[in-house]
Amino acid sequence: MEEKTKNPKSNYCITGLYFYPVGISELAKQVKPSARDELEITILNDMFLQKNDLKVNVFGRGMTWFDTGTMESILQTAEFVHMIEDRQSIQISAPEEIGYRFGWIDREGLMASADKYGRSPYREHLRAVAEEKIYHQ
Repeated sequence: MEEKTKNPKSNYCITGLYFYPVGISELAKQVKPSARDELEITILNDMFLQKNDLKVNVFGRGMTWFDTGTMESILQTAEFVHMIEDRQSIQISAPEEIGYRFGWIDREGLMASADKYGRSPYREHLRAVAEEKIYHQ
């Protein structure tokens, strides 16, 4: 793994979505500042790679990644999400819906969450999911 190299070995990038096991804090304490004087997440990920304990998913078509390190890139990301949601009539990343789909909350919990959003399109989306009127894979 390489951190922000000028001549990358491949066209893959690590997008910054990580799930770590219990005990990660102790391992993270071993990370030392890099040549850029930063604590690099890549070093931590490389520790898992060296232990042959790293699992990676390669995103396929239809997946988009944005580097949101600047105000301009955050705005571009928000505009992209808004366009997709508006034109395709889908909701991107509704945490309550995800919880419902994985069985972490039940229908009543989803409806209760929906009602917290007042009269809003997001509330209507959650209610439609609870009423099984829509389903997006």
